[in-house]
Amino acid sequence: MDGLTKHFHTSKNLFGKPTHTVKAVDGVSFEIGYGETLGLVGESGSGKSTTGRLILRLEEPTAGQVHFEGQEIGKLSSSQLSPIRKKLQVVFQDPFSSLNPRLRVGDSVGEPLQTHGLVSGGSDKRDKVAALFRQVGLDPKFMDRFPHQFSGGQRQRIGIARAIALGPKLIVADEPITALDVSIQAQIVNLFLDLQEELGMAYLFIAHDLGMVRHLCHRVAVMLRGRIVEMGSTEQVFANPQHPYTQALISAAPIPDPDREALRRRIPYDLVPPPPGAVLREVDPGHWALSAA
Repeated sequence: MDGLTKHFHTSKNLFGKPTHTVKAVDGVSFEIGYGETLGLVGESGSGKSTTGRLILRLEEPTAGQVHFEGQEIGKLSSSQLSPIRKKLQVVFQDPFSSLNPRLRVGDSVGEPLQTHGLVSGGSDKRDKVAALFRQVGLDPKFMDRFPHQFSGGQRQRIGIARAIALGPKLIVADEPITALDVSIQAQIVNLFLDLQEELGMAYLFIAHDLGMVRHLCHRVAVMLRGRIVEMGSTEQVFANPQHPYTQALISAAPIPDPDREALRRRIPYDLVPPPPGAVLREVDPGHWALSAA
């Protein structure tokens, strides 16, 4: 991604010209390497999900470019984008609304295989869907059930099975554990780790839970009001946060130790816009923070 920008016009005057613009994503640039997990964190409304949708071409950018395997995909037609779509997949936040309630889950998982011509017939599709179910820890005998017959964690496993069906190189996981019970969240995160080790794909992991991000991600990018304010390895960002917003965000994360939690002190942060001309500067090798010119 290079200078990716998305503006929404929320109101217009009598002549149809915009009078108020929301800068949902404002000049965001980062790279994700093969087999890497980049965590994208920040408060609600910071532009995380919009960034993910821009990468997937579910939204068209106002400006900037998205490169995938050396190819700029922003100007590709639908037919040109079709082979790219197989390599770019998504796991949504709500595992129920992301599944068609009228389709048996086996058909939902097998649909992309059929659409892209990766199965030769009904029995071939069923065998491949069964293998995908096993891969995400589900019994293939559940393939003929409907989404409402599953728990939230099981539905998310079905969504993951559908995402990996085409052998993607990058999965955008948009808050994939937020809607799940705490007891299930760790299971889904561990499933992501196991699949990455097995299949070698990269993740853009969008999340609020800093504990899970720290456990899962190789690098972290912190977003605030549509901009990246800090980015670096997970160890760098958590051990030595440079931007005041990152410091406040980490200080607000609960600690699963009653004694340490009692001593935790939140760092306040005044949500003011960054100063004019502020840019990301390298404070340590591979560690960047937004600062004034």
